[in-house]
Amino acid sequence: MSPPKFIRTCSIWRALEVVGDTSVLLILEAAWIGARRFDQFRARTGLLQTLLSDRLKRLVAADVFEKVLYSESPPRFEYRLTRKGRDLYWPALMMLRWERRWGTPDGKLQLRMRHRTCGKVFEPVPTCLKCGDEISARDVDWTEGPGVGWMSARYSRRRQQRHAAEAASGLMVDVAQITGDRWASLILRSIFTGLRRFDEIHRDTAMATNILSERLSWLTAQGVIRAHELPGRRSEYRLTEKGIDYYPVLLMLLQWGDKYYVSPEGPPLLLRHKADGHDLEPAVTCSCCSQPVEPHDVTFEVIEAAPKPELAPA
Repeated sequence: MSPPKFIRTCSIWRALEVVGDTSVLLILEAAWIGARRFDQFRARTGLLQTLLSDRLKRLVAADVFEKVLYSESPPRFEYRLTRKGRDLYWPALMMLRWERRWGTPDGKLQLRMRHRTCGKVFEPVPTCLKCGDEISARDVDWTEGPGVGWMSARYSRRRQQRHAAEAASGLMVDVAQITGDRWASLILRSIFTGLRRFDEIHRDTAMATNILSERLSWLTAQGVIRAHELPGRRSEYRLTEKGIDYYPVLLMLLQWGDKYYVSPEGPPLLLRHKADGHDLEPAVTCSCCSQPVEPHDVTFEVIEAAPKPELAPA
């Protein structure tokens, strides 16, 4: 038996154990825009019945959804977001923000959101509530927290499902391919914390070298990272602007993971805002009134994607 592999303790890793799956993200997206029943989820996501059923069971087991009986004869159920599920709203908004900035626009749904607090159509903004400034990865520093350590890398077996997002016409197609792939997100976590060489990322993530090589190549092809040559025939991976702008997604996943999966000792990471070194207090705020946005404070209009034009016969 091979010795166990260990991964650096991280609330992002714990969050990705729940949501680091493309099919799960498509289901959560469908829930945010009104799906409750199995047939509604299937119509919105396009997932196969067996796969959809399995992912809904996982989300119920993780206390993200609750399964509620709405008809006794015949027995029929619907799936409702729990408090824990609703707390994924800020990560979802940051995914939507990244998609709008960097995703390809063709064939996707559009969402027009209005904040009840100010009555205006808004964009979500990652903000530090301590100082009111928009958060950028370049302005945040970190130190080890009381919960830092190493834990066994108990990766559950999941097939790569980028094709599920590629075939979808939802709100977050491109970003779901990154967040829905735990290994890709863990690589980005490593690079954001200053680990840029292949061997450093390998030790930090404990993933198989062939998987690491494939994900690094894929993230490079997506324009999220780039290879940078160093003296002595060495190289490292650096974030592009597109990759740097993914930081708020990881930040909100970290905050969610800290809330629901933190160790008794405390959070593994402590974040400081470089402006004056104060504790970072992340939130998603309204671009118009600068107030935090919550699901019950937002109304939205879904604009269905225009059908893709068919190619004329040769």
